[in-house]
Amino acid sequence: PITTKMILRDVRGIAAKLKYVVLPRARVEKGAGLREWDLWGPLILCLMLSIVLAAQTKKADQAGQVFALVFVVVWIGSAVVTANALLLKGKISFFQSVCVLGYCIFPLVIAAILSWVFNLYRIVKIIFVVIGFTWATGASVGFMSDLVPEDRKVLAVYPVWLFYVAIAWLILLT
Repeated sequence: PITTKMILRDVRGIAAKLKYVVLPRARVEKGAGLREWDLWGPLILCLMLSIVLAAQTKKADQAGQVFALVFVVVWIGSAVVTANALLLKGKISFFQSVCVLGYCIFPLVIAAILSWVFNLYRIVKIIFVVIGFTWATGASVGFMSDLVPEDRKVLAVYPVWLFYVAIAWLILLT
């Protein structure tokens, strides 16, 4: 049975991993906390991003399509980036990489929420998304680049950058 103690343990774990993303320079031992992977946080963040972007659609019948598109892009994109890192002889497990990439969408989720709340000017949305993209990319690249051989870092980091570009572009399009 699920107990309150178990739920609080998971919530504390999610909060600790989000701290690594929010303060990437303050990582102790190069993000050791992110090495203990879980998929609850990435799932919650992906659902939040999907719901926020679906709520912003102009036509109600498109909300389901936007939700599904965001959900699929996040999970398939993180799987492709992870497969790339593993093929480059990265020292990371599949679920650990998906966990890191999933937690690092947090700044983009915040950007999507802020641009939805402060829907005044298009330029404000662009500024929020650029900041969120820069933050998300910086947090994940710092972690992912440490896990691949030195001569393959660029090959491992470029798909990470492309993954966050795709998510940022989805936010800008809604």
